[in-house]
Amino acid sequence: MTATVVVVGSCMTDLISYVPVLPKGGETVHGTKFMVGFGGKGANQAVMAAKLGAKTALVAKLGTDTFGDNYIENLKNVGVDITHVGRVEYAASGVATITVDNQAENCIVIVGGANNELDDEAVNQAKSLLASSKVVVFQQEIPLSTNLTALKLIKSLNKDITTIYNAAPATDSLPDELYKLVDIFCVNESEAEKLLGLDSVNSVEEASNAAGLLRKKGCKMGMVTLGANGVIYQDGSGENVHVPCPKVKAVDTTGAGDAFIGSLACLLADESLKGRSFQRKVDFACSVASQSVTKLGTQSSYPTSY
Repeated sequence: MTATVVVVGSCMTDLISYVPVLPKGGETVHGTKFMVGFGGKGANQAVMAAKLGAKTALVAKLGTDTFGDNYIENLKNVGVDITHVGRVEYAASGVATITVDNQAENCIVIVGGANNELDDEAVNQAKSLLASSKVVVFQQEIPLSTNLTALKLIKSLNKDITTIYNAAPATDSLPDELYKLVDIFCVNESEAEKLLGLDSVNSVEEASNAAGLLRKKGCKMGMVTLGANGVIYQDGSGENVHVPCPKVKAVDTTGAGDAFIGSLACLLADESLKGRSFQRKVDFACSVASQSVTKLGTQSSYPTSY
């Protein structure tokens, strides 16, 4: 398969509990609903791109357990190419334990498992796939060294491939060389605070400052997502652009950031949309993410209309 969007990333089985309020430390609360779903930032972004019509492939690792078997079937059903989704016997498939409250806020604990086994060899085996892509997406639920290897490989190909690096989950530092290998570097508010050592990234003004700081680190574009307040990005012109989100009634925000990244990747890879401005594509991706929070679940909440 020649994929236009390739995601190098994670697969997680989501174990989701819905509660009136998020528990405090040491507290037990009664839940109202439980769901098992498919998640992981990498797979979420791949599924979102595929649902919107992009030819999408995933480079990932799963265990040889029931969770892994079910995940393979899920990826097949939504049309994600799984040629480079490996299976490992010595590690369980990754899981995410998610708690969602009545205000649609969530807290998440992930156990990487097989995702931690996605290595340089897997990247090198996918070289021809990466070379044929238009957009490649990364996150941080797999080893950092693997992301760096893939980014360097893409750079060495000397082709017009757009790289999107979603620095999530949050980290307090990244190698300087990584930024210079990335076209679009995207974080949310809390990820920006931790990565850049900022006290607050809650307002449009604060996010604009964060986007500028990311640009100074060497990426072509710094981007900060602000949840219901939309997205701020800054490119080489030094101009900050704010794209607001549609106002909706949120019931579950889990995976909304991945819906944004996956839909943006799809739009950037679509040759028929070359005439559309980048801002319009971000606006559409914001709309997709907004739609996703109006339904329960992660991938199951992602829309399929373009």
